[in-house]
Amino acid sequence: MITLIIDDNAIARTTLLELTSQIKGVVVACECGNALDAYNYLQENNVDLLLLDIEMPGMSGLELTKNLGNKRPVIIFTTSKKEYAVEAFELNVADYLVKPITPGRFLQAIEKAKQVFESNKEEIRWENDEFIFIRDSNIVRRLKLEEILYAEAMGDYVKLFTAKKFFAVHTSLRSLEERLPAARFLRIHRSYMVAIDKIDTLQDGAVLIGEKSLPVADAYRKTLNKRMNVL
Repeated sequence: MITLIIDDNAIARTTLLELTSQIKGVVVACECGNALDAYNYLQENNVDLLLLDIEMPGMSGLELTKNLGNKRPVIIFTTSKKEYAVEAFELNVADYLVKPITPGRFLQAIEKAKQVFESNKEEIRWENDEFIFIRDSNIVRRLKLEEILYAEAMGDYVKLFTAKKFFAVHTSLRSLEERLPAARFLRIHRSYMVAIDKIDTLQDGAVLIGEKSLPVADAYRKTLNKRMNVL
């Protein structure tokens, strides 16, 4: 994997460079001392993996991640602070390393990143408005859109629930929302998206699909009421 190290601390960059040099298949293309330089570099160069610090002068690592959007490389955060972990994982990063980083923990993070990198090559393929193709372990399966009840974000994955089972797909809910037909699916919460025609009841800030109750966030309630023609 072609890798970019981003950290305002020169010693930290050297440490990461030494760690990556010991792992086959990981090549450091460049080092950047701040997020803005990294952003500019990424506009002109293809990179597979970012080893990214969070607290830096100017743009933070979290801000860089958000500015790169859905087409960003795989990201491992490397930081001295634990308190950003929740926000970081909401951005669907591969791992979160707290300094000082041990070789064993670093290798574990790289293995996670490799798995994400491989799965990102093609996890979901869209044939038309009626089907999606999803990777279930090593098998690509066809799933009818009409079978999908709802989707739930779970870390680096999204679970697609049908009446009989669920499928875990390596993608983000935001990416899924952009690609599923908006006429049939609606985001109701940062962690949930539902098939509109599968909603049975709307009550007390939640929707019921069968016996499953899913929360509706305030930010999505007005849109949901409009789509359901609630009077």
